[in-house]
Amino acid sequence: MTQQHFRLNNDAEDAEAAPRKLDLVAGRRAFIQTLGLGIAGTALFGADASRPAAAQSITDADIFNFALNLEYLEAEFYLRASVGQGLADAEVSGTGTLGPVSGGRAVPFQSQVIANYANEIARDERLHVNTLRAALGSNAVARPAIDLGFAFTIAARAAGLAGPNDTFDAFANETNFLLAAFIFEDVGVTAYHGAAPLIKDPANLSGAAGILAVEAYHAGIIRTVLYSRGLFSQAQAISTARDSLDGPGKADEGIGDATTSKLVPLDSAGVAYQRTPKQVLSIVYLNAGAQPNGFFPKGLNGNLR
Repeated sequence: MTQQHFRLNNDAEDAEAAPRKLDLVAGRRAFIQTLGLGIAGTALFGADASRPAAAQSITDADIFNFALNLEYLEAEFYLRASVGQGLADAEVSGTGTLGPVSGGRAVPFQSQVIANYANEIARDERLHVNTLRAALGSNAVARPAIDLGFAFTIAARAAGLAGPNDTFDAFANETNFLLAAFIFEDVGVTAYHGAAPLIKDPANLSGAAGILAVEAYHAGIIRTVLYSRGLFSQAQAISTARDSLDGPGKADEGIGDATTSKLVPLDSAGVAYQRTPKQVLSIVYLNAGAQPNGFFPKGLNGNLR
């Protein structure tokens, strides 16, 4: 398979910079040990017998297609919420089964500020979809089936924001929209961070880091607005539900309370949390077993699914 490149930043490295040295080999090994997925593809790390076979078979294309599936979800959510329609047909074709999008419509925003935020994030997510598709070329996967309707009810029930017989309409009003957006945003940040140790080509890593930064800005916007509206308990409920789905260990935080804000979820070293693909799948599939369901009722397209 031809190596794909983002080539978003070709600036020479600053010779005077002395960044903290990171043990990427250990990072890759720890990542693979918790991956829990069978993957077929071109060897990524060469014939190093000390590394698990799965690590040798994940390609940059696999990682970016995994990200593309998630970007399809975010783009369809924000575009429908902001303008009432999703991606164009030319933006969703590719390998694998092209799926429909169920649910979603324009949100009746009461605040022009929130409407502006939604419009901006929608544009950004569309750019992410098209950037990843361009980088992947003929290897890009098609948009899988996406549920923007009942999946939100499943998530709201799991978080205790809706009763067992209640429904949650993410597009009914601004508050519901913001809470629904909160379900996605932190997951995207942790997914890109978790995948970073597996990316082989430096240009690809640079491109992924650039997208991660944008997703982090988005997450910060949503968390800040939720905090300004005093939606502390609701955000905490969503955070707790996400953290329970992705298995043991802490990888999530709410937004704080009226006394102390928590707008940046990070560990004791001041570093953002990260999740493996399996942990991300557990959240977007809305089940700890990471079986296709939830927002992707037929599963993702590609090798990481």
